[in-house]
Amino acid sequence: METDLTYLPPNLPAPEDDGACDHLDGLRIPDIHLPATDGTMVSLQDIPGRLVIYCYPMTGPSHIPLPPGWDEIPGARGCTPQACSFRDHYQELQRLQTTVFGMSTQSPEMQRSEQERIHLPFHLLSDEHRHFSEALNLPMHYVDSLILLKRVTLVFENGYIRKHFYPVFPPDKNIDEVLAYLKTTTR
Repeated sequence: METDLTYLPPNLPAPEDDGACDHLDGLRIPDIHLPATDGTMVSLQDIPGRLVIYCYPMTGPSHIPLPPGWDEIPGARGCTPQACSFRDHYQELQRLQTTVFGMSTQSPEMQRSEQERIHLPFHLLSDEHRHFSEALNLPMHYVDSLILLKRVTLVFENGYIRKHFYPVFPPDKNIDEVLAYLKTTTR
């Protein structure tokens, strides 16, 4: 059975702020190289200016079933709608001189398939070995044998976290919060 992953079912449980990201603002971006969907290794410390990384649990084609109980996990569902909202506002992010990446613990191959499937104009980064998430002590979902990032969006300015959005709900509206913040801090 295929699932329409662009659709957010009604009555999804909203995640609560458990304080798992309270330590992030002011932290320096880790000196880590991550594989991107274009096959390159991205050094996050080498990206000048403003950078937004939206972290999400997982995406995939609709013919791959979601983990059991996925819709009941607060904040789990909605990765594709979130990615599509960043895609749809990509030009506006560019006008605000902001580099954007999506990031998950999925393999670069899975992410590449997703980037192509939903036509993302930016790259996804794989934290498959969890070096980035562990360096920043990001919150995780533990589902069956999977270790997945919880949804958090990080805004970096010249290598430091200036703002984080957590919890992110509903995921398709996260871009609105991000853009509002970027517009109030325009250089």
